[in-house]
Amino acid sequence: MMKRNKFTIVESRAVVIPKDNIDTDQIIPARFLKTTSREGFGENLFYDWRYDSSGARIEDFILNTPNGEGTILVAGKNFGCGSSREHAAWAIADYGFRAVVSSSFADIFRSNALNNGLLPVQVSEGFYSAIINHSKSNNKTTLKIDLMKKEITVEESGDSEKFEINNYKQECLINGYDDIDYLLSNIKEIEEYEIYRASSL
Repeated sequence: MMKRNKFTIVESRAVVIPKDNIDTDQIIPARFLKTTSREGFGENLFYDWRYDSSGARIEDFILNTPNGEGTILVAGKNFGCGSSREHAAWAIADYGFRAVVSSSFADIFRSNALNNGLLPVQVSEGFYSAIINHSKSNNKTTLKIDLMKKEITVEESGDSEKFEINNYKQECLINGYDDIDYLLSNIKEIEEYEIYRASSL
């Protein structure tokens, strides 16, 4: 199983793909879904955009350029639409991204991302546009995501915005927990409750 890193503050160059309705088959094409292991999917992330039909790199696609070296992906609205495959979140996380920023996410993708240690940061249309406009004039646009404060900032301009996240998922990400880890972290309280419950019967 993929080991999870704790998520508190992440600062990174923004890797911008300003395209709406990026679906799960574009994120990880169905022909690569031949294993149930979470590792190894990153090498095929956005494969049909990174490589042509002969397998040669498409040099101007952002992940094949120095501007693609970052851990925060920024993409257009309705990100992760299409099928419910969890592999899309696996591929993004396995490639090395810690967060995806968009003005809207498909609900199932959002859930899959949070369950796999990947933070979906939903921002307003105005803030998303500000990131895109800034990146056009500065290809080294840096974003800072502070999960404790639930805040995202464009470092160069100082523009910032709050974002929403379920408190339980926030705690899991901050501690690097999956659902089982979270239960184990509360094992003492669970045992005490079970003893109390048994004595009350």
